[in-house]
Amino acid sequence: MSVQYYEGVGRRKESTARVRVMSGSGRFIVNDKEAPAYFTRFGDLQEILTPLAVVGQDLARLDISVQVKGGGVSGQTGAVKLGLARALLAMNPEWRPILRQYGLLTRDPRVKERKKPGLKRARKAPTYTKR
Repeated sequence: MSVQYYEGVGRRKESTARVRVMSGSGRFIVNDKEAPAYFTRFGDLQEILTPLAVVGQDLARLDISVQVKGGGVSGQTGAVKLGLARALLAMNPEWRPILRQYGLLTRDPRVKERKKPGLKRARKAPTYTKR
């Protein structure tokens, strides 16, 4: 039995998420766990589901399966959000203007800046002492 699904890949910082959307009964699985158990930080789940709210889709009629690797909680949240938006776009290309208007199809390019020699971090300098 083959199931028709739509896939989108999202990236943010060091995280990569492969999101699959199919018709179903509202299951949201992230790395073989329920989504609320995986994303426990307050507001993360609402942020991830923003693309569904924008296009007016109900989570109860879709099954979402996510494989996410790398990075931390914030990066993974952003990666899943972008992947979900791209999967919805594959599902219905007419949603492009709405998703674009809310900035959901643009990859966030901000990544950690490299450490510079003589500094503690990318820009933090050692404390200056006169004597």
